[in-house]
Amino acid sequence: MYITFNELRKIKHSLPTGSVKKIADQLGTDEQAVRNYFGAKKYDNNGEIVGKHIQPGPDGGIVNLEDTVILDAAKKILEEAKSKV
Repeated sequence: MYITFNELRKIKHSLPTGSVKKIADQLGTDEQAVRNYFGAKKYDNNGEIVGKHIQPGPDGGIVNLEDTVILDAAKKILEEAKSKV
């Protein structure tokens, strides 16, 4: 899946407080891996990203996500938050 880097960051910043932990717990990974998925670059906790490639381009570049499970979980949380309003 292709998405702009800025769009990926916008999704992360739109998440309610505690969502990164919720996604990490759901997927059995650590919180830093989730943060890295959304553009953070701190890899000292085994929080590496596999299958994420960023190419220079508009809006911060184009991100090719081979695995969208974290993005899908984030979008689900955003939809749930919308329905509660």
